[in-house]
Amino acid sequence: MSKTTITIKPNNHRIHPCPTERKLALITEIVARNAKNNIVIVSSSSNDMLKENIIAENVTILSDKELITNKEITFDYLISYDLPDTAIFYIARVAKATQMAVVLVDASEHKKLYPIETLLGRTIKQEIISGYEPQVIEKNEDDKSAYKKMSKQKIKEVAKKRYDERTGNVEEKSFDKPKFDKPKFDKPKKDFKKSDKSETPDKWKKKKKAPNKFLGKDENGKAIFSGKSGERNHRYDGTPRDRYDAPKKVGKTIKIKSRKPSED
Repeated sequence: MSKTTITIKPNNHRIHPCPTERKLALITEIVARNAKNNIVIVSSSSNDMLKENIIAENVTILSDKELITNKEITFDYLISYDLPDTAIFYIARVAKATQMAVVLVDASEHKKLYPIETLLGRTIKQEIISGYEPQVIEKNEDDKSAYKKMSKQKIKEVAKKRYDERTGNVEEKSFDKPKFDKPKFDKPKKDFKKSDKSETPDKWKKKKKAPNKFLGKDENGKAIFSGKSGERNHRYDGTPRDRYDAPKKVGKTIKIKSRKPSED
């Protein structure tokens, strides 16, 4: 049989919710009720406190390491003072019990139950013993109910008040920033009104272009004109150039004689 094989039935496996400061008293009571059984108390942490306070002939106090080392040892009644960090260690504990196994669980240890129950494939039944009930933290619902009854505007005011208390009221703080006077420039005002045509300045008036006259030729024989005109519109002799002048120089024609294929 494997060391992790559980022999006890699910009905003989219990969780007793109990605050940490009341665990020692509950263990003492369980030991007194089961004086005829061979009991083992297992703890994952230091068990010096348990050895000092619990002294009985039928009780053995071990750590997880000591329990796993003794492969053949078994006990009638197993009491787990706490839960180990690794789920397989708890399965190894329960494998040593033959009749009953209980575990005392504080509210802070509930998160360690999920991997253990996942490994077992079932949930462990919980049983609360009278006088050792876990402490119920009462929630102060006065603020919550009052918060619900308040209007949206009131909620904003309360939130602003809390923010001011934490960060300090901004109005009370003084920020001595140097004043900066922007320099003033006397810019001429622009008149955006549309002026009459009669008031249009002379520089914007459309001027008539003077006719372009042929003045003669320079020393190189190039035509000279009074305006901006030259080779593009006139020939060198001053006569206007035709719009479509055929080129004087024509490319050479190449004659190509066809050759008959040889009959080889």
